[in-house]
Amino acid sequence: MIRLLQIGFIWFGGAVAWMILGSTILWRSGGSSSALTREVQLLWGPEMRQQPPRAVYHELRRQREWVNGRDALGQPTQTEVIKDVDVEIDVPLAGTDAAVKLGLDHRRKGLLWFATYGVDFRARYTFGNSTGAARRIDFRFPLVGDAAVYDGFEVRDADGKEVAAEVTKGVAQWSGQLAPGERRVYAVAYRSRGTSRWDYELANGAGQVRDFRLAMETDFDAVNFPAGTISPSRHGRAAGGWRGEWAFQSLVASQTIGVELPQRPSPGPLASRITFFAPVGLLFFFFVVAVLALARGRSIHPLNYFFFGCAFFAFHLLFAYLVDHLALWPAFALAAGASSLLVVTYGRLFVGWRFALLEMGLSQLVYLVLFSFTFFFQGFTGLSITVGAVLTLAVMMQLTGRVSWAAASRPAPPPAGPPPAWPVPPPVGLSPSGSHATTSARPPATY
Repeated sequence: MIRLLQIGFIWFGGAVAWMILGSTILWRSGGSSSALTREVQLLWGPEMRQQPPRAVYHELRRQREWVNGRDALGQPTQTEVIKDVDVEIDVPLAGTDAAVKLGLDHRRKGLLWFATYGVDFRARYTFGNSTGAARRIDFRFPLVGDAAVYDGFEVRDADGKEVAAEVTKGVAQWSGQLAPGERRVYAVAYRSRGTSRWDYELANGAGQVRDFRLAMETDFDAVNFPAGTISPSRHGRAAGGWRGEWAFQSLVASQTIGVELPQRPSPGPLASRITFFAPVGLLFFFFVVAVLALARGRSIHPLNYFFFGCAFFAFHLLFAYLVDHLALWPAFALAAGASSLLVVTYGRLFVGWRFALLEMGLSQLVYLVLFSFTFFFQGFTGLSITVGAVLTLAVMMQLTGRVSWAAASRPAPPPAGPPPAWPVPPPVGLSPSGSHATTSARPPATY
């Protein structure tokens, strides 16, 4: 019982050490995440959220206003004022036919990976003058902002002629004269870059969308649609990636079309999750080794378990700092190899090579290496650990079912004492065979 308490105390000390190490890794990665995100966005571009163009025409309208004042006696009065006011009137967007291509390019900063991408955007917008008079209409195409970079930005009419567009304060503007009932098509194209996700707003606010179509192609197939976005009408895998299409004849919605790019496992958060889970793996290892050692009649001192815990801790310590300089897989392999070498070469000194390689080495492979490896696959860690725990219970029950634990846990008898270094002479009055000697055998004394 005392030995179990000692081993439990060693495990608890290891758990505290892992909590400190995991918190350190979180501080190293999370403490600078906002600054690193800002740096990446300044270098590559922000999250892009493309808005549809807006078309307006101006009209003078007479408005009546009441102006408060006071008369000559100081009494409050109201005076009616009629004036002409320049009013902006929106021209509805009659149709949208857009095509988007996204190319994924992961970039690393510090202990974090960022999903950056290049976007090739092309769209044809149709506007119509539904009034009974000719109108000079101003068209405005909003850009993401100053942090975004636009390459090859152009606006063309239905005949393919380039339209002179002026970009001021993140908005591209141009004008056109439309006759009554005339429909005009403008094509907008650009190439840009962004980070993490790409969105397209169907309308400015909760408006009605008519004759809308957007086709998207990506060079990755792990496409995720964020919460609050509209799923595609049709989608599926394409050659080397994914293709989806959103098509609506008439839709009233305030939601957006959005795609979240797949994230690559970041070294910092991944190392912290593996570290925080380490006490569970060490508990399994202690349990298996202690039970098998008792069943095999091997005696392992609590101080040996302390060194086993240190060897486990060495894996997480090495991995936490190797990821600063190496890729995830080489860092993981080097840390796991070093920790396994420590456990096996140490255990063979007091339990032999066979027990150290089979019982200890395999247990460490399962509960340290494989359990930690499951964190590379999001969503499968809990299931993998649960299956491993159940299999561990089943294997241990089958291997130790015939062991007599009462006999195995009985203390060993003390070793026999060493034989005498020289023969002990028989007592006086006894012959070497143990019988009494006769007095006649002794020669008479002479004086």
